[in-house]
Amino acid sequence: MSTTETPQALWVAYGTGGVVGSIRKDGDGYTVTMAGADEVTGTYPSMDIAKSALRSHMKPNSDWPEFRQH
Repeated sequence: MSTTETPQALWVAYGTGGVVGSIRKDGDGYTVTMAGADEVTGTYPSMDIAKSALRSHMKPNSDWPEFRQH
């Protein structure tokens, strides 16, 4: 019997001061982890929602981060 693994993708979010978090695509959706956090922020059904969730956990008045796929 063979198993099928869902390909993973990773986007790193960069703010003006460096890395602020990441988004990982896996079988459950898009998982957000903030830089320096011990646990994930959450898993979301779409990339747009994950980006918004990541942004909502940044400091107030921060610029929108740049997302780069790795």
